[in-house]
Amino acid sequence: MRTPVVMILGMVLAPCGLLLTLTGTLTPGWRLVKGFLDQPVDVVLYQGLWDMCREQSSSERQCGQPDDLGYFAAEPVRVARGLMITSLAATALGLLLATVGVRCWQDEPHFALAGLSGVVLFAAGLLSLIPVSWYNHFLADRAVLPAQSSPVTVQVGYSLVLGYLGSCLLLLGGFSLALSFAPWCAERCRSCRKAPPARARRSSISTVYIDWPEPALTPAIKYYSDGQHRPRPVQLGAASQRKAGFPMPRPPPKAYSNPVEVLDGEKAPESHHGESSRSTRSCGSALPCDSDL
Repeated sequence: MRTPVVMILGMVLAPCGLLLTLTGTLTPGWRLVKGFLDQPVDVVLYQGLWDMCREQSSSERQCGQPDDLGYFAAEPVRVARGLMITSLAATALGLLLATVGVRCWQDEPHFALAGLSGVVLFAAGLLSLIPVSWYNHFLADRAVLPAQSSPVTVQVGYSLVLGYLGSCLLLLGGFSLALSFAPWCAERCRSCRKAPPARARRSSISTVYIDWPEPALTPAIKYYSDGQHRPRPVQLGAASQRKAGFPMPRPPPKAYSNPVEVLDGEKAPESHHGESSRSTRSCGSALPCDSDL
C-alpha cells in the first residue's frame, strides 16, 4: 500500500518545524537593541532566552554580555524558556510516534498511531507559538522587557521569526498527520456495523405472536370426516411414493353364466361340485329338473 499523502506531508513539515524551533530557541536573536549614546553607531545588542551578544561591524561578536537591567528575570523570558523546551520534547515524541505509525517499510501503516502523533505535534506547535507570540507582544514594552530608554530602539530578531515559522510548520504537520484518524475511524465504524448486537432487541407490541394450542380431536373426527375414510399420515406418505415401471393393461372383465355363481379361478365345494355335474348330465332339456326344485 502506498503511503497516504497526508502522512508524507506531515513527515516533511514536522522535522522542518523541529529544526526551526530548535534554532530559534538556542540562538540569541529574539530582540535587537541598538542606538546607544555612549557606544559606536554600528553596535547591536542581541538578546535571546539564554544569552546576550554584542556585535560590531569592525569586531567579532562577543557573547556572554552582563545583564545589568534584569532582562533574564523578566516573566516573558522565563515562561518562554519553559514552554520552548516542552515544545521541543513534545516534538521529538511526536516524530517518534509518527515514524512507528507511518511505517514506510511495511505494507500497511498504523493509522491510529499516526493520528496520535499528529495530535502530539499539533500540541507542540501550540506550545512554541504561545511564548513566541507573548514575547512579541511585549517586545517594545520596556517595563516588562527591560531596555535602555530612548534614543535606544528595539526590533524583532531573527530567532523570533524562526520561532514563528517553526510553530506554523509544526501545526500544519501535526494537523496533516492527525487526518490519519479518518481511515481508522471508518474501519472501526465498519466493524461495529458488522458486529452482532450485545443483546437481543426487545420486540414491540405489534410483533408479539400468540401460538394457540391445537385442539385434540378424536380419531373418528380426525380421520373419518364427511363419511369418507382418509388414510393416516403414515399410510398417505407411503401411498404417495411413486413406483418405477410402466403401467400394464388389465384384461376386460368376463361375463359368466355359471348357475352356481362360481367365479373364474375359484373352486366350489366337493358336495356341490358332484351334484352340479350330475344335474347337468340328467337335465338336458329346457324344463327345470327335480334337483333344482
